[in-house]
Amino acid sequence: MAKSKSGAANGHGRRGFLKGVAAGAAALVAKPPAAKAQQATPQRPAAPLPSATQVAFETGTPPPLPEVYTTDKPGADFMVDVLKSLKFDYIFANPGSSFRGLQESFINYGGNKDPEWITCCHEESSVAMAHGYFKIEGKPILCMAHGTVGLQHASMAIYNAYADRVPVYIVLGNEQDIAFRRSDVEWTHSVQDAASMVRDYTKWDDSPVTLGHFAESAIRAYKVAMTPPMEPVVLVAGGALQEEPMPEEDRKRLRVPKLALTAPPAGDPNAVADLAKMLVNAENPVIVAGRVARTPNGINLLIELAELLQAPVQDRRLRMNFPTKNPLYNSGNIAEADLVLGLEVPDFWYVTHSQTPINRMGMEARSTVKPGTKLVTITSSDLFGRSNYQDFGRYAEVDLAIAADAEATLPSLIEACKKLLTDDGKRAIEARGKRLADRHKQTRDRDFDQAAYGFDASPVTTARMAAELWNQIRHEDWSLVSDLTFVSWWPLRLWEFDKHYQYIGGHGAYGIGYGAPAAVGAALANKKHGRISVNIQCDGDLNYAPGVLWTAAHHNIPLLSVMHNNRGYHQER
Repeated sequence: MAKSKSGAANGHGRRGFLKGVAAGAAALVAKPPAAKAQQATPQRPAAPLPSATQVAFETGTPPPLPEVYTTDKPGADFMVDVLKSLKFDYIFANPGSSFRGLQESFINYGGNKDPEWITCCHEESSVAMAHGYFKIEGKPILCMAHGTVGLQHASMAIYNAYADRVPVYIVLGNEQDIAFRRSDVEWTHSVQDAASMVRDYTKWDDSPVTLGHFAESAIRAYKVAMTPPMEPVVLVAGGALQEEPMPEEDRKRLRVPKLALTAPPAGDPNAVADLAKMLVNAENPVIVAGRVARTPNGINLLIELAELLQAPVQDRRLRMNFPTKNPLYNSGNIAEADLVLGLEVPDFWYVTHSQTPINRMGMEARSTVKPGTKLVTITSSDLFGRSNYQDFGRYAEVDLAIAADAEATLPSLIEACKKLLTDDGKRAIEARGKRLADRHKQTRDRDFDQAAYGFDASPVTTARMAAELWNQIRHEDWSLVSDLTFVSWWPLRLWEFDKHYQYIGGHGAYGIGYGAPAAVGAALANKKHGRISVNIQCDGDLNYAPGVLWTAAHHNIPLLSVMHNNRGYHQER
């Protein structure tokens, strides 16, 4: 088994120190008492009488030896080698005894580097931090949770990540073998099928029974999580598997499997060709963007497609998909469209329908598109889904459904459209673009006019708050790391967004308690880039996870949080 340099130098030194402490204590207890030695040599000068503390120490019960929970080569060392191969930047965790073996190995054998341990005060915070981190950095975070109680604490944040299509890699400590459970506490914190608590809203899980099994499942879990649609995964790590010494034959045999990520699935060529014909022939196509831009290049591809066709992009505000200053941003009208293309839109039925909002008695729905409008979707969500937790929304009747990753499909769609464009078609597209640019300007002007209402009022309006923030950061390298639902989307209406990291969307499942931890996680991702992270923090949401502010302070994570106090415990904006 390959050993890291940090493990050899750092881990063995610390573990050696602990063993030295134990050996020293044993030698101290074994020495003859000083009083008896004095009786054997009465010729020496009289010594001062011992204190009461010394008498108690020398005549009482010997102190217990310090407990040393480590061995030279525990199974957790190999687990750390496997997890290090996945290149995690950090571990977000609230420490727990069920994964103490792994924690010890990460610190002493792994050197607390790549990944580095970030201490969290609540499991919901740790997973929500990972949620925010991924949406900035595009890399999953390793989270650890303690048995039944830790995973239940984390469950809401896991569901948020699941609904938001964010991969979070969770290692869950557990002791399934009753012979290794130390007390009634460990019985209440242990479970037969640990991952079952969150199986309805994770993509994959496993409970390895050997170190070789752990190695394969750890690599597989990462691969599954990172294949669109990306989702959380859970890997259960048994306490005995972590803490027991590795047999010599296992050390020679065990190896870290190679990771090869799956290429995101692109759309069927024939279906893409059919869609290209529909787009080129449409008089008023509208593109609806959900979570299309997985990477910064996703924005570039969407710009290229939209400008090629001069098709407006209606943004569902789930990711940073399209520059807000681009004339095609939110300049379309679904009611006028003769073709609507949804890209990674989780609620496409609601794009083409309206519903009476609050009263469930006599609730009515009506179509918002004109008869004959063609409806098309490209989404990886068609490739995976659960049934119990119904985040998939109403069934959308469409004319063409392409089950694929939208960003991966855009290059072939762009090329197919280019081949079909004629000179007459290009002239019609250019004229459409001019109309849309005028509409975009009218929308921007209207937003600025509306922002002026009550500008000098007290309390400060959310529009003014957004405007004042923009004046302070507009010339900096900034990143807005908060949901904007409850501030009427004012930053998206007044600021200029054009970079992938400048907006990260919201909760996913609208679970309260996401805001502050996700902002801290995103701010940690921004830290190494030197960006200013801005969080417009809802007051009620902060009450769910205020401990994350301690994590930010303790680990020197820079974050500007502006408290949105709506003067009550409700969602009025």
